[in-house]
Amino acid sequence: MLKVDKNTKKIIIEEEYEDCNVDDLQPELPISQPRYIVISYVRHHDDGRVSYPLCFVFSSPSGCPPEQQMMYAGSVLSLIQTLGLTKTFDVRNPEEFSEEWLLEQLGKV
Repeated sequence: MLKVDKNTKKIIIEEEYEDCNVDDLQPELPISQPRYIVISYVRHHDDGRVSYPLCFVFSSPSGCPPEQQMMYAGSVLSLIQTLGLTKTFDVRNPEEFSEEWLLEQLGKV
């Protein structure tokens, strides 16, 4: 999970999680502050294949202060390009962020 440091305006790692699932991350998302999440997701396909998409999620709750929303929104494209990510998704309500939600987003890609 990444955040923008308000003092330096740099994107920093807020927390690293290992061996957890998407549903374990949901309670960690602030409900009043934006966050970036980079997830290496294990996806089991119906035909038996397993893939490991690297997903980027931009959580920007609707109740965030406007200056925070602008700071995060202004950095998101540069971060995605720097990291070379192609599976990018936005979630406005952190409570919606779940494994089911991520699978639905991946199905659209």
